[in-house]
Amino acid sequence: MIRRTRAEISKCIIHKVGNKYNSGKNALSEDLVSFDQESYELLLPFLLKPFTTVTQSYRFTHHADIRLNEINKYSSDIFEDDSVFIEQSKNIVNHLYEQSNSAQIKSGDVLVVLFENIEYNENLVNAIGIFKIENKVDFFQTYLEDDSFDVVVQKGISTKKLDKGCLILETSDIEGTIVLSVDNNNYDAQYWIKNFLNVKYADDRNLHTQNYLELCKEFSEEVIKPEFGKKEQSEFLANTVDYFKEHESVDYHNFKQEIFEEDKQKNLFEDYKKHFEKLNDVLIRNHFEVSDTVLKKEKTKFKTEIKLDTNIQIKIDIDAPDASSEHLEKGYDEERKMKFYKVYFNEEK
Repeated sequence: MIRRTRAEISKCIIHKVGNKYNSGKNALSEDLVSFDQESYELLLPFLLKPFTTVTQSYRFTHHADIRLNEINKYSSDIFEDDSVFIEQSKNIVNHLYEQSNSAQIKSGDVLVVLFENIEYNENLVNAIGIFKIENKVDFFQTYLEDDSFDVVVQKGISTKKLDKGCLILETSDIEGTIVLSVDNNNYDAQYWIKNFLNVKYADDRNLHTQNYLELCKEFSEEVIKPEFGKKEQSEFLANTVDYFKEHESVDYHNFKQEIFEEDKQKNLFEDYKKHFEKLNDVLIRNHFEVSDTVLKKEKTKFKTEIKLDTNIQIKIDIDAPDASSEHLEKGYDEERKMKFYKVYFNEEK
């Protein structure tokens, strides 16, 4: 994630990208945007705010040579000599155009921006931002005509949500240049991340934590829920979150020992881990440091509601691992011929 308190826009240009699949055309600008104070102060936070909460970063990749990655090359040229900014911004938009290989890819405005003084890991760095505005909203515009005011509907860019954007930072680590990305219109996961940017997640604690939590979420849904029940699924997810909160690092073998009481469950988890790795083409690390920021984000995806066919729902707090086992009982009523849950509590809140 970044901090934007000292960030400034050095250069900005706006182009329009078409859809190649639908025989659309690009419309390319020749000059930089000249801001007034009001538009500048509105645009700067609109572009950068989404990246202040981004926890994971990407690195450029290429099947043959990383120097052949188009966005990597164009951004490197700009960092080296910003006099080529306009020329390379056109190359960026033309490269984006070449990726619109289906009817669902939307045309839109593309902003290419050169930033200064973005704070990343306590250092101030320059960055190149590429932003695609795909959706515009209707708004009313009033105007004066013949001494009376009237109203007309116009379309414009909403400042509430950025459709697609990336920040290419002028800094790197052992894996390469650091890239951040957001995509709020993820109708084609391949289009922006893989085809246009051609990036992959950095091999760090963020990725390892996300992969492991995704493994646990899918295991709970595909194995524990059908095999043991929704209550046990909720307990497993809550215990998983608790384990990650209580340990600075995760050890795969220790995790199995603490979470599962029976060998059958341990074996099921081990078998599913192999299936998950093969299905998703990922490697689940046996030992890694926990990313608290990823844990906080990913645990919101864990579903612990027990929905019953009698229009009653029981929601278990994901941060209370003992709540289900200590205060929730499942049974069967012979007289009614129905299953039941018995909930213990002291008072209603």
